[in-house]
Amino acid sequence: MHSLFWSAAMLLSLVFTADMNVAPTTQPAVADDSVPPVYRFTMKSLTGKDVNLAQYKGKVVLMVNVASKCGNTPQYAPLEEIYKKYADQGFVILGFPSNDFGHQEPGTDVEISTFCTKNYGVTFDMFSKVDVKGKNICDLYQFLTGMDTDKPFAGDIHWNFEKFLISRDGQVVARFAPKTQPKSPEVISAIEAELAKP
Repeated sequence: MHSLFWSAAMLLSLVFTADMNVAPTTQPAVADDSVPPVYRFTMKSLTGKDVNLAQYKGKVVLMVNVASKCGNTPQYAPLEEIYKKYADQGFVILGFPSNDFGHQEPGTDVEISTFCTKNYGVTFDMFSKVDVKGKNICDLYQFLTGMDTDKPFAGDIHWNFEKFLISRDGQVVARFAPKTQPKSPEVISAIEAELAKP
C-alpha cells in the first residue's frame, strides 16, 4: 500500500513538473538588419511547425497571450471578428497560449486548437503554448516585456489576453490591458491608424 501511494505521488510530481517546465517553443533571435527585432524569432505553431515571424514583416500585428479557461476567454470572438474585418488590409492576429495565470490553459496544443475552432471559429494564427513571464519566459515575450528592448511598453504580463500592437515597420506602438475588449474604441482606433499608414 505504501509502495502504491509512493508511486502515485511520484507520478503526480512528474506531471506537475512537466507542466511547470514547458519546453521552449521559440528559437533565439537571429541578427538580421532587414527584419525588425520583434520578428527575429521562430515559433512553433499549434500544429508543431516552425514559423519564422519574419513572414509578418509589413503587416499590422496584434500579439495576444491567450487561455481557454479564463474570464477573458470570450475575447476570442471579437478578436476573430476584427481579424476578419481588417485582414484584407494587412492586419493579422497572433495568439500565444500560456498557462502562467491560474493554470487557465492546461490543454495540449491539439486540445487548444479544437477548443478555439469549435467554440469561437478562430482562423487567425495560433501558436504552441509558451511561458510569457517568469524564469522560463520565451524569447519573444522577453523582448516584448523587457526594459532593454521595449522601453515604452515594458513590464510583466499581468494576465491572459494582454495585447501588443505592432506597426508595419515592426515597432510596438501600443499595449492594451487584459480586460480591454478587442472591439473597444481605443483598440480599433489604434489598429485603423496603423493600417492607414503606408
